[in-house]
Amino acid sequence: MGQVIQFVSKSERERIRLIQEARAIYDSIFPPADPVSEQHAGAGVRRSDGGNLA
Repeated sequence: MGQVIQFVSKSERERIRLIQEARAIYDSIFPPADPVSEQHAGAGVRRSDGGNLA
């Protein structure tokens, strides 16, 4: 009923695409650790930035 449409500029869409691409490349080089095995091993590596590159 009350839908809100937010404008996203072309440059912002490109920025988001580049960040996603960079994250995919990073994860292919440094695969993310399995959180279940981290808990059992006692290694508590946390990302405070929520995984964002920006």
